[in-house]
Amino acid sequence: MTENLTKETFLEKVFNYEKNKEWTFEGEIPAIIDFYADWCGPCKSLAPIIEDLSNEYEGKVSIYKVDTEAQQELAAAFGIRSIPSMLFCPQNDEPQMAHGALPKTQIEQIIKDVLKVEK
Repeated sequence: MTENLTKETFLEKVFNYEKNKEWTFEGEIPAIIDFYADWCGPCKSLAPIIEDLSNEYEGKVSIYKVDTEAQQELAAAFGIRSIPSMLFCPQNDEPQMAHGALPKTQIEQIIKDVLKVEK
C-alpha cells in the first residue's frame, strides 16, 4: 500500500532538505516517490502499476506518493515541472529522477539498477 506524503512526513521519511544541504536519505529501505496530480491522465494510468509494485516489493522498497497540487512547496523543492515524475532513492547513493508514465518493466529495471533491489 502506498502512502501519501506531506512535507512533514517527507522530511522525516525521505530527505530533510531544510536541515541538510547534501542529500541524506532518511529511510530504512530504498524508496520511490511518485509525484502526481489528480487531474493528470498519465498519472492515473501509472497509479495501478505503482500499487502493483508496492505489493510486489513490500518490505524491500517503500513507495510514496506526493500530490503536487496539495504539496506545491515539496514539488518545487525538487524542481518538478512535469508529472508524473518518480524519484528513486537508493539506500546509500544519490537519488535519480525519471519523468513520464514509464512501463512497469522499465520501472522494475530502475529498481534493479538504481535501488539495487531484486524481487
